[in-house]
Formats: sequence, structure tokens, C-alpha cells
Amino acid sequence: MKAIILARVSDKKQDSNEAQLSRIILYAKSKNLEKWKVFELEESSTRGQRQKFQEIIQLIRDAKETVALVVDTVDRLQRSFRESVVFDELRKEGKVELHFYRENLVINKKSNSADILRWDMGVMFAKSYVLQLSDNVKRKHDRMRENGEITGPPPLGYIGVHNEDDRRIDVVPDEKAHFIVQIFEEYAQGNVSVKTLADRMYEAGLRSMMNMKVNHAMIFFILNNTFYCGQAYSRTHDLRYPHRYKTLISKELFDKCQAVMLRHNKVPTKYAAKPFMFRGLITCSKCGGVIGGQLHKGKYVYYSCSGYRKCTRVYVTEEELVKQVYPVLDNIKLSDGQINDITSGLKQIGESENRFHKSNVNALKAEYDRYEARIKKMYEDRLDGRITDDMYDKLLREYKEKQSETLSQMQDHSDADEQFYLTANTTLGIAQRAKDIFKSSEPEEKQQLLSFLLQNCTLDGKNLDFSLRSPFNLIANYHDNPTGRREWDLNPRFP
Repeated sequence: MKAIILARVSDKKQDSNEAQLSRIILYAKSKNLEKWKVFELEESSTRGQRQKFQEIIQLIRDAKETVALVVDTVDRLQRSFRESVVFDELRKEGKVELHFYRENLVINKKSNSADILRWDMGVMFAKSYVLQLSDNVKRKHDRMRENGEITGPPPLGYIGVHNEDDRRIDVVPDEKAHFIVQIFEEYAQGNVSVKTLADRMYEAGLRSMMNMKVNHAMIFFILNNTFYCGQAYSRTHDLRYPHRYKTLISKELFDKCQAVMLRHNKVPTKYAAKPFMFRGLITCSKCGGVIGGQLHKGKYVYYSCSGYRKCTRVYVTEEELVKQVYPVLDNIKLSDGQINDITSGLKQIGESENRFHKSNVNALKAEYDRYEARIKKMYEDRLDGRITDDMYDKLLREYKEKQSETLSQMQDHSDADEQFYLTANTTLGIAQRAKDIFKSSEPEEKQQLLSFLLQNCTLDGKNLDFSLRSPFNLIANYHDNPTGRREWDLNPRFP
């Protein structure tokens, strides 16, 4: 059988392509696979179009016989389920045979359900690792906001100050700042429109960051931007927070402009949420409206469509909805033998992720030690008079900042590694005891569990339709079809 050898790194600190190739070429020889094509990719498995990857897919489709695709680990091939759909189709057609060296796993047309599930779970947990790193980036942004820093680009009228490593260390007013002040001062007089003000600013020489004309929409945005009076805005969190940079206008001037606009923002009233199990989870299959819950006689809960676009209102009890969920909770409870199969596969997946974690942490530690050696050498140079005190202080700050950043990255990987194992244990634990946990929980806890398990819930009359979230959808597929000859469905619908 002809084989495509694939090695991929997406980060300069990861295991090299050369090391991967050496391992998997020897493996291919031991399996009597004929080396046909060799691909060395340095592109991410989670971002972009992956052009070389698409070339590999096309080669497999065009081949007149089964092609073996040999990779080091599952996460070197993919970190999402998008590719799984393609490969599963090619596998069932007999076009490809996937060889994952470190997991000791071969996926082909005859693979059983245990091997398919090992593959699915390998992809799921590889994706989980990436998501944990993403969460760490979000936490970094949270720390920046706590320190009064902005996480995005500065607004018009400001410019970022960067160090030699192109790292932003400050945000200061630029040559356009006086235009911003003029916009607020003129508008606060109350006798000029936003459009007229835009024309005036254009004639005075103000241009956007792209050197385009500043139109009335941009003037309106400037007048509503609290950054100029000391408060930054996080769109992701819908949060305003005080920043540490120099302000261009006072809060009083900003408020005066707001008053001129006669803006009447209506803040929605937040009512205490009732402890309904399906609160916010279900939409109407006919009109797309939200299915809301109502309490009758203090103890009976009924759900119905809000009647959007004159949709017929049908009432269904919470008990009737729960009865439709119970079979699915039973469906994700696996036998002892199935649990043993999964556990065995997860151990190999965990070992692969552990090697990935150690490789990155070791590389970061080596980088930290290099800066430590530079600091010691630099100290000796200062004592011997080879560098000045000012140069020493400047370099020391830079090296210490880089060491601090390296330590932060090491912690990110450690946190992601820990969460990888917590995710695996939590998943199997919930799958085994989902129904018992649900029955013994309070309404609010039941609502949280349903949100964790279910997605895309719709109600058609009194019939509840939904799909399971990952990875419980994988477990349900495995439970329902132990032969492994299933149709691929990432989101099986119930009932």
C-alpha cells in the first residue's frame, strides 16, 4: 500500500518535523508501506485554509487504490472535527487508511466502534487542549484590563509605543489628538450637527487611521467613545473599565455631549429568574420564538411559545419534557467493557498530549535559562566596564520581562495540561451517572446539567427535539452502534 508521510509543527518550540519524519518513516517500513509522498507542514491545524493539507486530501481522492496516511499523533493531523467528517467519508469508501504512530491506532474501512471512538475522543481532547490555551489568553486579557491596559488597538487620536521586540508598552496621544478635543468642544455647544462637524474636520485636515475621510458615522463613534475621558470598553465582555493612559477630555465635557445628543437609552429591567429546568434552552420549531416557562398553582410548570408571528400556542408540562430527555441520559451510560475500551484509548491519547506538553514546557524552560545566562554574563560585563550602567539597566529590564513572559507561557501549558485530564475524568463521570445526578439535583442544578448536555433544542407541539453536545454525542453514537459501521453524525438528533 502506498503511504503519504505527514509531519507538522505549528510552533517553533514544538518537536521538529525532522524528528517526526524519522519516527514515522521507520514505522511505515515496519508495516510494509511504500513511501509515496512526504509532506512537511508548518501551518496550524486550527487556523486558516491549510493549503498543503487540502492538497493531501485531493491526492487521496484521486488515487485509484487505498492510500495510507501516516502521522505521528492524532493532534498532528487535526485538532477539530471538521477534518473528521472528510476522513470518515474517505475511510468508508476505502480510499484512506489512517495510521497514528504514537497512539498505535489504525483507522480503516473495517475499524470497529472502539477504534472509531478512540479516534473521535483523541480529536476531542486535542481540541480541548487548544481551547484551554485560548482560555489562558482570555485570562491574560483580564489581567491587562485589571491593570488599566487595552487589549486592542488604540482609538483615533492615540498611538501605541512599542519596545525593540515590538511589544506595546504604552499608549499616548498623537498628532491627531487636538482634532478629537475640538470635536467634543464644538459639539458640546449644541449648535452643530454630526454631519457638519465631519465636514469641518475633513477641511481642517483630519483623516482616519486608513487616511480616509472621517464621515459622520465616525464622528458619532468618537463622541460616544468613553476612552477619551478615561474609560476603555471591552466589546467581548460588554464592560467599561478605567484605563491608565492620558485622557484628552474631561468626564464633564463627555457628559455634556451626551446630553446634547438627547440619547434616551433604555436599560432593560432584570427580573429574578424562576428555577425552570429548560429556561432559555428551547426555541419554537415553527417561528423560532423562545419557549418560556410559567408557574401554575405554585407547583406546576408549563412551557409554551411566546406567540411570535401569531404562532399557535401549545402548552406542555415540564414533566412531559423531562420524560423525553430520560432515554438519552440512559443512552450515554456505557457498559463496563465499553468504559474499559475508552479508558485504554484515553491513556494513549493522554500520553501523547503529555509528550506535547513536556516538549513545549522544556523548550520554554530552555529559553528562560538562556536569558538567565545572559543576565549573569551581562553583570560580569558591567563589573569589567565593558557596558555602562544605563545599558545594563535597560537590558536587565528587557531580559526580566522576557523571562516573566516565558514563565507565564509555561504556566499556561501547565494549566491546559491539568484541564485536559480533568475534562476526561469529568466527561466519563457525568456520562455514567447523568440520570442519577439529574434526579437528585435541585431545579437550578438540573437546568445547568441540561445546558451542559443538550444543544439546538426545539419544540414542535409537545415533541422536544435536540442534539447532544460534544463529547456526549460521541458516546451516544458508540452506545447505539457497537459494530463501528455507523453513519457519521456529529450531532445526532433526539428523539
